[in-house]
Amino acid sequence: MLSILVLTSTNVSYFNVDKLPLFIVSLVTIAIVLYTTYHKKSRDKYQMRKIGGLGAIEDAIGRATEMARPVLFTPGWGGDIQRPTTIAALNFLSNIAAKTAQYDCQLIFPTHDPVIMTVAQEVIKESYINAGYPDRYKESDICYVSSTQFGYAAAVDGMVSRIKPASIFLLGTFEAESLILAETGNSIGAIQIAGTDSTIQLSFFIVACDFTLIGEELFAASGYLSGDRSIMASVRAQDILKIIIIVFLLVATILVTYQSFFEADLFGWWKF
Repeated sequence: MLSILVLTSTNVSYFNVDKLPLFIVSLVTIAIVLYTTYHKKSRDKYQMRKIGGLGAIEDAIGRATEMARPVLFTPGWGGDIQRPTTIAALNFLSNIAAKTAQYDCQLIFPTHDPVIMTVAQEVIKESYINAGYPDRYKESDICYVSSTQFGYAAAVDGMVSRIKPASIFLLGTFEAESLILAETGNSIGAIQIAGTDSTIQLSFFIVACDFTLIGEELFAASGYLSGDRSIMASVRAQDILKIIIIVFLLVATILVTYQSFFEADLFGWWKF
């Protein structure tokens, strides 16, 4: 018996209409990023506002140099190399390392992640080379301590208590260890500059540290310090998108509110 195979064509949709709003938002975002990055006139006029705490970085490193005590920098326990806060902290570390190289001040970097440790070694080494002092780089100062949360906190607290750094930078993703580290640094009289995107941990940093970078100030800090145009352009693109979202929410709220009021008033008039 011969069987005949009949192929029937089916309607295949190559465009999902439900994803149209997301597609439009993506196009608008790409257009804004390209505009802020490549539009020279607009890029030159853009200036970032002063961020509190960044002006104290040089004073903190200078204080450590005068006291012949090291600077300690740690990115916290809550993040890995893929988190934006960790990347922002490493960009920040590059600027700190360049200044410690110039001042011949020891920079200690304990971390909970071997990958972060390896990247930090390369970042600090490159910063020392660019500053013109490659001989001042010590690989042993960048160390892995523990992957467990409170093991990491205990190890860093032990280092702070023993070496008594004059300045401490707590920048990255922090969880319950934030107050433990900040209080220990405060107890030895160190200048502490902290920053994270965790709204819960920010309150502890504000209380226990001298200067705190709140939320997105941490992401903008590397661009502020280095003057990198690509980072500045991305920060401006984010600000423009925030303004657009705020305007959209306000307009949508007003329209929904007045529409409900109009319908209620209209129906009331007809009932009357």
